[in-house]
Amino acid sequence: MIEHLPALMIAVPLLGAFIAPLLKKKGSAPAVWAIIITGVTLGMALLLVREVLAQGMMVYVFGADRPTLVLPSGYRVPVRIIFEVDAIGAFMALSATLMSFIGALYSYSHVRNETGLEKYYALLLLLEVGILGMVLTGDLFNLFVFLEIAGIAGSALVGFRNYRGEASEAGIKYLIVSAVASLMVLFSIGLLYGQYGNLNMAYLSTQISFNTVDMIALGILFASFAMKCGSVPTHHWVPDAYTEVPSGINPPLLVATYASLYALFRVSFSLFGKVTMNMSSLGWIMSILGVLTMFIGVTMALVQKDVKRLMSYHAISQTGYMLLGVGVGLAVLNDPAKLAAFGRDAMAGGIFHIINHIIYKSLLLMTAGALFYVTGTRNLNEMGGLARKMPYTTIAFIVGAAAISGIPPFNGFASKFLIYETSYQLSPIFAVFAMVTSVLTLASFVKVFASAFLGPPVKKYEEVREVPRSMVVAMLILAALCILFGLFPNVVLDKLVYPAVDALLKLSSYQTWGGLP
Repeated sequence: MIEHLPALMIAVPLLGAFIAPLLKKKGSAPAVWAIIITGVTLGMALLLVREVLAQGMMVYVFGADRPTLVLPSGYRVPVRIIFEVDAIGAFMALSATLMSFIGALYSYSHVRNETGLEKYYALLLLLEVGILGMVLTGDLFNLFVFLEIAGIAGSALVGFRNYRGEASEAGIKYLIVSAVASLMVLFSIGLLYGQYGNLNMAYLSTQISFNTVDMIALGILFASFAMKCGSVPTHHWVPDAYTEVPSGINPPLLVATYASLYALFRVSFSLFGKVTMNMSSLGWIMSILGVLTMFIGVTMALVQKDVKRLMSYHAISQTGYMLLGVGVGLAVLNDPAKLAAFGRDAMAGGIFHIINHIIYKSLLLMTAGALFYVTGTRNLNEMGGLARKMPYTTIAFIVGAAAISGIPPFNGFASKFLIYETSYQLSPIFAVFAMVTSVLTLASFVKVFASAFLGPPVKKYEEVREVPRSMVVAMLILAALCILFGLFPNVVLDKLVYPAVDALLKLSSYQTWGGLP
């Protein structure tokens, strides 16, 4: 079973997605089925992480072990699909399966009264398939295929509540952005394939000479994945999508966003990192984009009255920290002394912030979903005094707000501190912007807490009660992870984050045998 884990990671949720529509008239059966499938997939992800950390990269070949199809020209075509799972791929796979499970658990009660739930859970499982395929594949074209799967499933879920005009608009916007990004990725793949006759990333990384066509391909790939991860200036789709999607889908949708960020990092390091060109320019571009993203996102959040839209703008802002951290590492990639001194730690901060942000942002968006569940509104001006009625949701919100604001001992502090410390050594202005953003983030969430949870209770909400148990359990699991990752950051850094960083930095670790023509 261990040998076939990469294949099973795709096969199990894909099978679950095809079976879910058959459970249409079985009450809560689709929800229970999704919880079981995502739980099994989470267990396999844990096994995959253990195997990769213990044995190194896993290479799994679907099809022939060697090229078998010979064209009239004499070119041998590798009739196979190759998964290459290193530490950062396993890291992202664990994030995807954990958040899919949490999303399914939360959804059990949250969307119980909606119609078409068999489609909802089928799309949730397909979204998980798309994410897992993106982070496990070693082939550019399959990266595109799974990007499309995640984009289509995500757009359908964003527009799931089609009786709301805002949801339909957000779903169409998400679909258009996904289609444009995917088309650009496909075009850049065509440029590389036309030159080198191969799509395996490891093989391409040994052949790229960084000529004009390669530079165009890199620029297109960078722009496409930056668009899909919600970076400024192509961040316009994020608030609509995150606000309108059911809150149970927010966790896996967040991971889908950062799967594109993973693809951006993979292209920058594993695909183009071996070229003789100095990558510092690309690293500076990524760092500057990160600073702009975090600052613009937080300033837009400050003026919002819709609690979920406010949190969605903060999702944009937090993406900036990830871009900044990894951008600093990329900027000094060709300077071994600086890379050892602070570049590797900067990348650790950026990658650690991915999983931290996925955890606390999912928690915050689910607390916003809980507020909407009991009040029927997302307008902060219409709320008040809910802490007395919803104690567990209040505790979950406080933990999430402290974590996103970088307050110790919660998990956001550990990754943000690494980013502050290392970005200062590249440029002090970067660290200043990062810290100011955290202060503004804290101010924003103090406003939310005061508006929704404190003060006298609003008369029309006097009869509200805490949300159902499955929603509470999902929120408390994430709150516990915020605390544990904050109390024991070194465990997470040593066991998950630094191996993921080293997988990106060890440019020769991605195996080339699978793609040789």
